[in-house]
Amino acid sequence: MGSKWRKAKLAFGSNMCLYVPHQKLEDSSPSASITHHRDTANAPSRFSSDAVPLSPVSPSGNDCCRPTTPTPSSSGPRVSKSAPKSSKRACSICLTSMKLGQGHAIFTAECSHSFHFQCIASSVKHGNQACPVCRAKWKEIPFQSHVSEFPNERSRINPSDRPRDDAWTTSVRRRLPSPRLDSTRHTSSLFHASEPGTFDDDEALDQKQENPQQNVIDKDASKNSSSGALEVKTYPEVSAVPRANSRNNFDILIHLRAPHTSGGLNSRNQTIFPPTAQNSRAPVDLVTVLDVSGSMAGTKLALLKRAMGFVIQHLGPFDRLSVIAFSSTACRLFPLRRMMEAGRHEALQAVNSLTANGGTNIAEGLRKGAKLIVDRKWKNPVGSIILLSDGQDTYTVPSTSGAHSRTDYKSLLPLSIQRNGGTGLRIPVHTFGFGADHDPASMHSISEMSGGTFSFIEAEGVIQDAFAQCIGGLLSVVVQETCVKLERTHPNVLINSIKAGSYRTSMTADAKAGSIDVGDLYADEERDFLVTVNVPVDVSCDEMSLLKVKCSYRDPISKELVSLEENNEVKIRRATVVGQTIVSMEVDRQRNRLRAAEAMAEARAAAEGGDLTGAVSLLESCCRALSETISARAGDRLCVALCAELKEMQERMANRHVYESSGRAYVLSGLSSHSWQRATARGDFTDSTSLVQAYQTPTMTDMVTRSQTMFFGNPSQRKLRQAQSFPARPRPR
Repeated sequence: MGSKWRKAKLAFGSNMCLYVPHQKLEDSSPSASITHHRDTANAPSRFSSDAVPLSPVSPSGNDCCRPTTPTPSSSGPRVSKSAPKSSKRACSICLTSMKLGQGHAIFTAECSHSFHFQCIASSVKHGNQACPVCRAKWKEIPFQSHVSEFPNERSRINPSDRPRDDAWTTSVRRRLPSPRLDSTRHTSSLFHASEPGTFDDDEALDQKQENPQQNVIDKDASKNSSSGALEVKTYPEVSAVPRANSRNNFDILIHLRAPHTSGGLNSRNQTIFPPTAQNSRAPVDLVTVLDVSGSMAGTKLALLKRAMGFVIQHLGPFDRLSVIAFSSTACRLFPLRRMMEAGRHEALQAVNSLTANGGTNIAEGLRKGAKLIVDRKWKNPVGSIILLSDGQDTYTVPSTSGAHSRTDYKSLLPLSIQRNGGTGLRIPVHTFGFGADHDPASMHSISEMSGGTFSFIEAEGVIQDAFAQCIGGLLSVVVQETCVKLERTHPNVLINSIKAGSYRTSMTADAKAGSIDVGDLYADEERDFLVTVNVPVDVSCDEMSLLKVKCSYRDPISKELVSLEENNEVKIRRATVVGQTIVSMEVDRQRNRLRAAEAMAEARAAAEGGDLTGAVSLLESCCRALSETISARAGDRLCVALCAELKEMQERMANRHVYESSGRAYVLSGLSSHSWQRATARGDFTDSTSLVQAYQTPTMTDMVTRSQTMFFGNPSQRKLRQAQSFPARPRPR
């Protein structure tokens, strides 16, 4: 016993956390108390493995209150230096100071942690019957009753808006629960809370009432939110073709680049823009659908709460958030609320009330998320759903018999938010598969059917970084409803194909015209599409026009539809004799990207069919072919990254165990990234030296860096930290 406490003292002195066996701690439970106008000093308390304060970062900026992820062999409670200290300075629920003489009651629990009474009573009302800091089970819990002549009046969460304590009845109710039923009762209280039949109780977007100069802001917002217009460029495969020759599959590259934002980040890590337009980026309606099944208990749930705290802190006052938790069933924790001070407090409290128990019903969680999106009265320009799960849906999708059977995952995603659902909603579901036990095929299918991306969170410690990368994009949407239209300009030219990945394309029956539905673009995002046409024989001209490209999009701030005046016309020279032609480096680079994506899809099909040797062979052949292209010989970085990605997939397909544990999810996340040309989290995506960082935008990179800085104080410590906390995945000999 003495040696354990010596280690604990050393941990306190070196700003570290220590795990000690639970049975070695004395179970001392002092009575809970309520104190007015003063704070109570905190004594050391019991900690569980998911014990983390909810605040994403301490007020001083110290990262010692960040969760320390245990190694797989770690168990039992931990003693942390920062938790009691932070509990003394500020309420861990509302994150505001508990100073003397403010007129608010302070509740000191039997575990010795203190909170504003109003905050902890509200947390209990959400179903939380354990300490939010150390997760110790309480024998006495607080409850409140509002003395009001309006019995249905809603309690206010923001401490600054509360009446003084003489208008409240503060009490402590003694409870002696059965330890075996405690977890079940907590989950039952969370998932059986009353909900309205229609989710039309979202917070109004009455911006004009709050800002009389809104009309001026709307007029100038597009100028402030981004620099320039959408950029469109075209590149023919070669610049000249002999007059007497024809080409049946002549490639033309269409390149789009979204404008960049002119805003930055302030000292609180919140996105800021020029002072003339406080809301000069497109506000977001974000619905997070979170798995809180029994397998999420412990470190996973603690890190999920941390990640949600990061998201909440980085949403602006015009963004709205709602949280849906699901296990065997689903519950909306609170409606869409603007992330102003009161909204943030309520969001943090709701997230902190989560506990893990029950099964995994992904379909029910998505059904409730889709209903919230459809029923809302008000709509922000950008809408999105984030889905995180570490398990497989066992309620909707029937269990498959046999390793190679195929499953239809359409039943998991409500028709109202499917891309082909006919509702006109553009609500992508960005899915995050957590750990080795989730179903990557279902998560990938959900994202594809809705227009979102699938990310594979292999190491638990990067969940916040994965969320950071996603919201870094969502908070920088600069164009919407982007559409590219193609039209032939020569009477004998025909469009053969449009290679656009998962984006919807269409062609007229006579092959004279076509279109690509691109949708939303984040700041600085790029899109590349290859169009193949036939080049006919023509001996009558020196220059031939093949194709005309037009582009239109909607500005998310002004709502105006913008049609680019410049018509990009693709022309080539026609001469009697053409010397040695040089293939466009831009076209060759995109050919390589498409070739690699096709090889990944073919290798995945072979692996699912049980032919891992054939899958590895396909990837090796593609890598050799890429190395012989002109862009590879020129040292093109994209080509180098593609080869590195193909080799990584080969290793993850070396045997059935490796493929089942990580290979399938890694490949599907890569396919999602390439099909949408959008960044996904997988493998070592947070390592700045990694070549597998395709499609990351500057805003995504900045947000990930801030996440790493908040976690460790120094992003360079991330790699060492992960190596210490997580064992290396199985590798073939």
